[in-house]
Amino acid sequence: MTRVLIAGLGNMGLSHALAHHAHPDAEIVGLVNRSGRVDHPDLGSYPVFDDFATALAETAPDLAVIATYTDTHADYAIAAMEAGCHVFVEKPLAMTVAEASRVVDTAQRTGRKLVVGYILRYHPSWVRLIEEARGLGGPYVFRLNLNQQSTGPEWETHKALMQTTSPIVDCGVHYVDVMCQITDAAPVRVHGIGLRLSEEIAPDMYNYGQFQVTFADGSVGWYEAGWGPMMSETAFFVKDIISPRGAVSITDGNKGASADIDGHTKVGGILVHTLAGDRTIEMPDEPGHQQLCDAEQAFMLRAIAEDIDLTRHMSDAVNSLAICLAADESIRSGQTISLEEILK
Repeated sequence: MTRVLIAGLGNMGLSHALAHHAHPDAEIVGLVNRSGRVDHPDLGSYPVFDDFATALAETAPDLAVIATYTDTHADYAIAAMEAGCHVFVEKPLAMTVAEASRVVDTAQRTGRKLVVGYILRYHPSWVRLIEEARGLGGPYVFRLNLNQQSTGPEWETHKALMQTTSPIVDCGVHYVDVMCQITDAAPVRVHGIGLRLSEEIAPDMYNYGQFQVTFADGSVGWYEAGWGPMMSETAFFVKDIISPRGAVSITDGNKGASADIDGHTKVGGILVHTLAGDRTIEMPDEPGHQQLCDAEQAFMLRAIAEDIDLTRHMSDAVNSLAICLAADESIRSGQTISLEEILK
């Protein structure tokens, strides 16, 4: 039985807590929430803390699940691993590439398992999309976006996230991780553009961003993300991977509103276009958000039990974060950013 401490009970943390609550091989030994309370009826019997360090010391968990704001991820993950815990940490892994590398170095030094919350890795439709794209062979053109027309509570959540993280970093790491899984090449350079479209966010933050990335094998990628009530819902969900031998595209993803969280992972159908003709792959009965979180946490427990090698997983996590942070730097500086020195 794996003893689990969960820090952060927002949208993702609550889902991870429910996943461990239902898993037969997990025992929740504590929940950490800044308010010091838990409102969900299924979780009311567990000890609740308002401080991560105290919870870590008093519960002595085997696994720490970190779903707090990004600026705490690196420190909490390192503290947990130094205390002997394996770690699941929500994306983004850290605020900087240096911090992310320090987390990975700690995992390698301590022999602890480190899994980053890239939820698409556990979605059968996205696994199939990546498999089909790799089957075509590179170099690739990646065309990916996720714009969200958010209002009311969703806009409040986005504004809270933008106190520390821009949309292209917070959302972009998921889709850049997809790029990294398809091409085995290292990222080389990034150029980004962005704009602050609301007076309700900090003067130094932007709620729309777009960037282009070039990989060492010649592959190129484009990603776009925007949050807020002003965002258009036209072409808000584009997912195309193109190669010299054809293309793989999501055709039916998220037919609902752009603020629909479950819809962001849904594929519905995959169109495989080759020079010889087209093929459609139907993906019925796709998992919802909670089922994907269940799958993530089941993988985390299996990685511990079976001593799964997570070297490539950790490398991809650092690369995807480096690309998105370089895009953020490019937007702020107006310069193209070289990644070769950053990832050396």
